Amino acid sequence: MNRKQTRRQFGATSLAAIAASVLPAPYVWAAEKKYDPGATDSEIKLGQTVPHSGPGSLYGVLGRVGEAYFQMLNEKDGINGRKIKFFTMDDAYSAPKCVEATRRLVEQEEVLALFGSLGTAPQTAVHKYLNSKGVPQLLLNTGASKWNDPKNNKWTMAGLPLYPTEARILAKHVVAVKPDAKIGILYQNDDFGRDFLGPFKKVLEDAGGTAKVIMEQTYDLTEPTVDSQLINLSKSGADVFYNISTGKASSQSIRKVAELGWKPLQLLSAGSTGRSILNAAGFENAKDIVAIRYSKEAGPGRWEKDKDAMAFEALRAKYLPNVDPDNTIAYAGYGQAVSMGEILRRCGDDLTRANVLKQASTLAGFHSPFFLDDINYSYTPDDYSPMKTLHISIFDGKDWQISEKAVTE
Repeated sequence: MNRKQTRRQFGATSLAAIAASVLPAPYVWAAEKKYDPGATDSEIKLGQTVPHSGPGSLYGVLGRVGEAYFQMLNEKDGINGRKIKFFTMDDAYSAPKCVEATRRLVEQEEVLALFGSLGTAPQTAVHKYLNSKGVPQLLLNTGASKWNDPKNNKWTMAGLPLYPTEARILAKHVVAVKPDAKIGILYQNDDFGRDFLGPFKKVLEDAGGTAKVIMEQTYDLTEPTVDSQLINLSKSGADVFYNISTGKASSQSIRKVAELGWKPLQLLSAGSTGRSILNAAGFENAKDIVAIRYSKEAGPGRWEKDKDAMAFEALRAKYLPNVDPDNTIAYAGYGQAVSMGEILRRCGDDLTRANVLKQASTLAGFHSPFFLDDINYSYTPDDYSPMKTLHISIFDGKDWQISEKAVTE
């Protein structure tokens, strides 16, 4: 016995040691709490950068939904008894502004992690910085292939299907249904667009058939319209149009194809299949578009009685009444906020950045409420592919008709 301990103190210490050694983990009286910057006994700080202004402002709703979700959780005692303080910063889809906002989140606000930030180019600008600081950069709203690099950049993980995976599946579909296709492509003139382009063309080349790309047109986010590019593509003789665009450019291009009377087989990137984008284009103009699907839709239609979609609608109606019920971008933000909440729940009282990463990279099998019922996250510590199972779908003018059988890359 330690001479400074009373007999009662010694007995209490011994009982605690025995309990810790023989009782199941839930019965151990006090586990050690571990914290990094951004976490305390009462609070967890999270950050995000998205375009609340500028050409990508359509996606600012991701941040507003995150705020609403964590407000709802905080009203119910937060996560593991801690309130969530969430900072969603405006980067206007600008790399320099993203750098400025991210540095503020890390160095001034001292967030534990960032999640749900948007855009390949803006997130590339802070990729090395966050990895050098050991700050988790999770569930990114970009599917760039560079995010799947656990060996060299382990702190960064995509939240969308990887673009090369999507492009290869669509290319195989074209070869199967239109083996002599003459393909015209519109793509965003940055890493986002090019990440689709190369893998798509490689599948056509490997197929060894006569399907080929006959024209490529690019656009910059700052361009007011993509009309001239669509006119050029329509005159090229292409009978397949691969539309690798985002936001308003997607809506404009779908509408312009119809105005021109051009009737190609249209392929659309998955990030632009939301009802809000198609509504702006005109549902009748989007008829017969082919895209990859892995997620549900918000609003009236197939999923309006789905329990996950109903939970999102309840959140939207209470906290975000000015957001349209069919805003699927908002629904996507909800799914990512729920997923980030699950990561934090799994962390328990070990709120270190290393444990946040560990829980994120072992999320395989977790089902986001935004995903189709047979889609789950597939992350492992050695492979950061968010998901490997996707569906081919065709828009019928009212809704997406989704293939019953999922396909893999």
